[in-house]
Amino acid sequence: MRIVMFGYQTWGHRTLLALLESGHDVVMAVTHPRSEHAYERIWSDSVAGLAGEHGIPVLIRDRPDDEELFARLKDADPDIIVANNWRTWIPPHVYGLPRHGTLNVHDSLLPKYAGFSPLIWALVNGETEVGVTAHLMDEELDAGDIVLQRAVPVGPTDTATDLFHRTVDLIAPVTTGALDLIASGQTAFTRQDRSLASFFHKRSPEDSRIDWNWPAEDLERLVRAQSAPYPSAFTFHRGRRLEILSSVVSRGRYGGTPGRVFYREGDGVVIVAGADARTGRNHGLAITRVRTEDGRELGATEYFTSMGGYLTGRP
Repeated sequence: MRIVMFGYQTWGHRTLLALLESGHDVVMAVTHPRSEHAYERIWSDSVAGLAGEHGIPVLIRDRPDDEELFARLKDADPDIIVANNWRTWIPPHVYGLPRHGTLNVHDSLLPKYAGFSPLIWALVNGETEVGVTAHLMDEELDAGDIVLQRAVPVGPTDTATDLFHRTVDLIAPVTTGALDLIASGQTAFTRQDRSLASFFHKRSPEDSRIDWNWPAEDLERLVRAQSAPYPSAFTFHRGRRLEILSSVVSRGRYGGTPGRVFYREGDGVVIVAGADARTGRNHGLAITRVRTEDGRELGATEYFTSMGGYLTGRP
């Protein structure tokens, strides 16, 4: 099939690589300009660079809604558009142009976690599996019929980085498998159950700020979800920003006020957590490693030289 590829960052790069190795004819690539957004500097393999290496014409756009792009698409005469990590709305006259429409590849188990940063949100929320979905694009974002979907489990110590590496390896088989089904003439695919749908916004620094009213179990997952190279989860201690690099849920139960620097437990320092911490029924978050404002990384027992005081959401 003749394919136009829309994509960005490593997700788009892996998709284009899979298409190049699939035997299909990639006739054009459309990608975004490089961004300085914190989350878009991560996993930033270049779609434009890979396309250029293979002599594929490249268009760079923030949005795919101008007349020149549409004219170039019509001239390319694609059988299908394949998109992955395209960051803006694709209008119907574009996604509906090819004979087989547009196949979007998304790194979640749709209909859950449509939108942005699905792996991070899924890990924070304690999902037991994540994955990749190839679906046909329609007028609602990430809502079209599912052509192919694959899942991988989430382990008890997995970070978002672990899940990225595990799911990015699904892109090639999901993309090429879905194209094989479409090329075979199959047209009846799985409708999404919209009652199960959820849509998430882009991550920002505010989403990494620790709220000590959360249960310790949720905070421990937040720390794992904000693993390097993502911006770390953070709090404030004595008015200064403190990044939490690793933590575990405490063995013991600790009562008091959320955010209290309370007790040394093993290699960690326990912080009281949970909106109902006053009851004494909650586990705390045992911080094990931190990074200070000046960039020093320390074990928590080295950083917290005495107990007492509070970690807070603001300076």
